[in-house]
Amino acid sequence: MKTPLWTPSEQRKQDANITHFIGEVNARRGLNIASYADLYQWSVENISDFWAEVWDFVGIKSSKKYDSVVTDLSVMPGTKWFMGARLNFAENLLRYQDDQLAFIFKGETQISRTMTYSELYDEVSRLCRALAEAGVGEGDRVVGYMPNLIETVVCMLAATSLGAVWSSCATDIGAGAAIERLGQVEPKALITADGYFYKGKTFETLSHAAEVAAGIPSVKIVIVVSYVSERADLSGIPNAIHYTDFLSKEAGEIQFAQLPFDHPLYIMFSSGTTGKPKCLVQGAGGVLINHLKELLLHTDLKRSDRIFYITSCSWMMWNWLMSSLAVGATIVLYDGNPNFPDAEAMWKLIQDEKVSIFGCSASYLHFLKKENVSPRSLNLSSLREISQTGSPLSADGFEYVYREIKSDLHFNSISGGTDINGCFAAGSPIQPVYAGELQGAALGMKIQAYDEKAKPIWDEQGELVCEAPAPSMPLYFWNDADGTKYHKAYFDVYPNVWRHGDYVLIHKDTGGVTFYGRSDAVLKPSGVRIGTAEIYAQMENLPEVADSLAVGQNYQEDQRVILFVKLAAGYTLTDELQNKIRKTLRENASPRHVPALIIAAPDIPYTLSMKKVESSVTNILNGRAVSNRDALINPQSLEFYEGVAGELK
Repeated sequence: MKTPLWTPSEQRKQDANITHFIGEVNARRGLNIASYADLYQWSVENISDFWAEVWDFVGIKSSKKYDSVVTDLSVMPGTKWFMGARLNFAENLLRYQDDQLAFIFKGETQISRTMTYSELYDEVSRLCRALAEAGVGEGDRVVGYMPNLIETVVCMLAATSLGAVWSSCATDIGAGAAIERLGQVEPKALITADGYFYKGKTFETLSHAAEVAAGIPSVKIVIVVSYVSERADLSGIPNAIHYTDFLSKEAGEIQFAQLPFDHPLYIMFSSGTTGKPKCLVQGAGGVLINHLKELLLHTDLKRSDRIFYITSCSWMMWNWLMSSLAVGATIVLYDGNPNFPDAEAMWKLIQDEKVSIFGCSASYLHFLKKENVSPRSLNLSSLREISQTGSPLSADGFEYVYREIKSDLHFNSISGGTDINGCFAAGSPIQPVYAGELQGAALGMKIQAYDEKAKPIWDEQGELVCEAPAPSMPLYFWNDADGTKYHKAYFDVYPNVWRHGDYVLIHKDTGGVTFYGRSDAVLKPSGVRIGTAEIYAQMENLPEVADSLAVGQNYQEDQRVILFVKLAAGYTLTDELQNKIRKTLRENASPRHVPALIIAAPDIPYTLSMKKVESSVTNILNGRAVSNRDALINPQSLEFYEGVAGELK
């Protein structure tokens, strides 16, 4: 029998949004749902009824209600949702217009700012008018090349108020990478900033902004926010105007464009580690209803909460976080290095701003654990939930949170992807938390783990699939007229079943889900499948190892596992340490997890959303080209692996 790390109190379960949702569903449908497991089962067996209940519970604001919930659930892709409805995404996020704080902004350099819901509505109104006067309308693309500022959100809301489509990436990526993403969607307007702060340094980015604007011929106007200077010199950027000058002088009632449920809202980008980033077009209604399901039911967000996620506008968690406005909560925005000036920086911010829900990546928690950071001495009384995503967190990582951060909180580990702007597996505030397990499949998401014969399995590692459509799945890929790219990305392996590309285990006893990394990075020495996360979990426990990367190299008609280790300061890769690594893996994982080679590396490659890039190193070691280095936050790190590949030939 497993022992939970945390069990919610009866009061907490009683107060949870999901408990009220269950009560409403039972009353309206004549059901007797008594647990999360019951609710989940009902949600995937009665998909149309479930999403209709979510529509009502989260209070979707529409000028015309839908005629029917869904067309044909057997068609995937191509399912149509909430036909006949007319709504506006931004109108739903701007439903509150009072004096409660919508935003608290904190910059790394102690620049801070707040904005109420009333002030937010007024500023969006002014920018909306200005964009309309500049010729922006339904279907036009407006893009951001921005730090994590309030103005970034204002621009997204103003654009989507008009029915324009929003896409963004952060200013910490190079101009070439920004052009490769934003240029594909041929935007009419670009909002950018004069720079950003990171690790105590100022990075001026006007030259990058000029390069991006020049590299995208469709851009007619460039709106520049002055962040690192009082008033930036815009003479080097054609068609540029200061944000404060561009805003309309007067605010007024926003005329929100009333659009179909599937009107394009966001264009999101794939990581681009295997080629040019794919552009995923997602619908306004699908994103809205899915985000609110996750925020209200899985995250238990309430109007009284202050929610904070370490993110940037390059990552889908930024888009997810902004939908918190529809709940009326206060969003805390942070721009800069989360460990500046020290590793307790974010926890001091949580203490000072009384954050109740904090979100971060697994890599951030791994770093804290490695550095023996223990913020328990701070006043974290406001904190009732930590949301974690990005990559798998080990069971030890779960235990670290409860041991060194706070013992009484909901650790809500979630996983899904940019692809659906949401989660396939998520937390539940009315269930226990078990080490290494996401608490369950997300409501309405009919997921399974498939074996190599496409049969569902439990308590064994398999391929994560989704057997039924969901509203936030992409409408289509940009510049993919016949749908070939879309089909190839998710439906090539299992007809009419979404293959997500993650390797998971679904626990029969708890319903929990453990993630083992990308299935395209799964190692197969002697034909036995091994998830890389199993190796990383053991490396986290070795103080000598700061980070690691496990890849497979084709060798003598088999595959051998090569483990690269980035060593902690003061350590070298001695024979003794290699033996310790091998012994740790052999005893705590299995003999097949023991690598054939262990090599010290100066750095581990990561994507812009801080996910390890096994695929690029695998390609290098197997003599294949790496086509898109700009998708990495540290592309120079690959030079080392190219050198290793030459030596291993």
